[in-house]
Amino acid sequence: MSRSTPLYHQLLSLLSQDSTYRDFRQIKALAWMINALICSSKINLSEWESYVISRANQAQSIERRWQRFVHNSRIKVKSLYVPLVMAAISNWSGQRLYLALDTTVLWNRYCMIHLSVICGGRAIPFLWKVMEHKSSTVAFKEYKTMLKFSRRLLRKYPDEMLLADRGFVNHQLMNWLTTSQWHYCLRLPCDVTIQGARRHPIELKYLYPPKSEAILYHNVGLWLDGECRSNFVLANVKGTKEPWAVITDEDPTLQALWQ
Repeated sequence: MSRSTPLYHQLLSLLSQDSTYRDFRQIKALAWMINALICSSKINLSEWESYVISRANQAQSIERRWQRFVHNSRIKVKSLYVPLVMAAISNWSGQRLYLALDTTVLWNRYCMIHLSVICGGRAIPFLWKVMEHKSSTVAFKEYKTMLKFSRRLLRKYPDEMLLADRGFVNHQLMNWLTTSQWHYCLRLPCDVTIQGARRHPIELKYLYPPKSEAILYHNVGLWLDGECRSNFVLANVKGTKEPWAVITDEDPTLQALWQ
């Protein structure tokens, strides 16, 4: 218990400073939950008992406390969490802010769309949406509001770059990125039609270079209509299962692959 109490007080101070809440007891419960999660390294609620100081005599009482918190409709998660992320990146305005857009499918029933801040090679969740959807590929309309909200929250950051995998690349996202003035590095699926790389339109998979080589293209058109134009990098790297194709609004260099 000795290592739990100092950490709890630090967490309580941090949460009280940067989060908005209606009932201070909510912040105290959340601080104990985070404390127990860190100390136990487990997400099983029953494993948290020994890391919590409480007047409850039974372990079930402590666990029910966490269950009440999780299912409390009055607790608005984003109003507690988003201010913490904003406080953590408050001094980042002078450097590029990397944002990753991705999905996670849970139990082949739910799909979580999450926009994360990249820090030290880790994706720290920033905004998210959960919906009943069996596929990891989602339509632009499902995450458009999330992107617009993030742009409003991050309006003081002059240099943002969006990273996303192949399932997100579409006309709507490309148009939104152009109007938002965000930079981007997006992977392309192999069946996308490319305009301008050859004399005639050609599918991307026929442009892949040999192993250990890369090709850089400037201002090529995407899809059959060719309306969306971008630079892109093709690379066939040893040790990877398949070649990489990344489009970017910046100069096509190997830096795009690193990003």
